[in-house]
Amino acid sequence: MVTITGSYEGGFHCNATHGPSGTVISTDAPKDNQGKGEAFSPTDLVATALATCVVTTMAIVARKHGVELDGVRYEVTKEMAQSAPRKIARLVLKLWMPQSAKLLPEGLMQTTAKHCPVHLSLASDVEQVIEFNWA
Repeated sequence: MVTITGSYEGGFHCNATHGPSGTVISTDAPKDNQGKGEAFSPTDLVATALATCVVTTMAIVARKHGVELDGVRYEVTKEMAQSAPRKIARLVLKLWMPQSAKLLPEGLMQTTAKHCPVHLSLASDVEQVIEFNWA
C-alpha cells in the first residue's frame, strides 16, 4: 500500500507528495481547460503513467530473461474526447527498443506491454495504441 498526500494551492495548481520517498510533483489544469499549463495536468500524468508502466514492466520481464533494456525511449500522445464528458479518448505510445531487445523471444515485449498494471486499469473505452520501433 502506498499513500500519497497533497493539497490544492489555488489557481488550479495541486501538489502531491509520494509517501514512501517524499518526492513532490505539481499539477496544473491544461490551457484548454482554464489552466496555464505550467505543469503536468492530471490526465498528462495518466499518459505518463501508461508509458512508464509499460517500460518498467518490460524491463522487469526482460531482466528475468537475462536481458537489460537500458536505452528504451518512449513518446506518449494523449488525445482528449471531443465531446462531453471531458476524458481521455486515446493514448498512443511509441517505443524505441534497444538492440538488446532482439535477444528476447518474439512477441514477448508486445504481450508484456499490454499487461502492465496501468494498461489493465484504464477504462475499456480509452483506446490504447502501442507502437514498437526496433533497433
